[in-house]
Amino acid sequence: MSIIVGLGNVGREYTGTRHNIGFEVVELIAKTLSVEFEAGSGPYVQAEGRHKGRKVVLIKPTNYMNRSGTAVKKAMANFKTDKKDCLVVYDDLNLPVGITRMKGKGSDGGHNGIADINEKLGTMEYPRLRVGIGNNYARGRQVDYVLAPFEESEREEVDLSVQKAHDAALAFVNLGIERAMNFFN
Repeated sequence: MSIIVGLGNVGREYTGTRHNIGFEVVELIAKTLSVEFEAGSGPYVQAEGRHKGRKVVLIKPTNYMNRSGTAVKKAMANFKTDKKDCLVVYDDLNLPVGITRMKGKGSDGGHNGIADINEKLGTMEYPRLRVGIGNNYARGRQVDYVLAPFEESEREEVDLSVQKAHDAALAFVNLGIERAMNFFN
């Protein structure tokens, strides 16, 4: 079984923002698997399905980005899943719009949601999928940038990167992190 966690913020005002691209990815996977999100046994909503015979649990934390660690830790405990089988999908300022990168472990890179997950899990060794959102913001305006929607001119490229992240996440389910990285990085 694999867990795929998409990071984002709950609430209509955050829909379509750069910080919520992780939600977009797991929502697309849910559509592909024909499953719906429902309340989970922790601070998250979940959707359960199967892909090529393997069970997949999709998670969207409901306690906001900077507190994502509690939701991830609780979901892993509830589903008795090892960290190597939990892929976290999130936005990355250090990658241009349209670029995705998988890795098996790493630092938070300045991402508060990942920093909280690292702290709550007590490790940086879990798979993640970074989805580029660019970094075209004025000094001191990072928060405004990540909480803003993508520009209309970026949307086509964003949609392609969400699709690529979707494909990479499902490859992770069936192939594991190393082989999925070989195909998608």
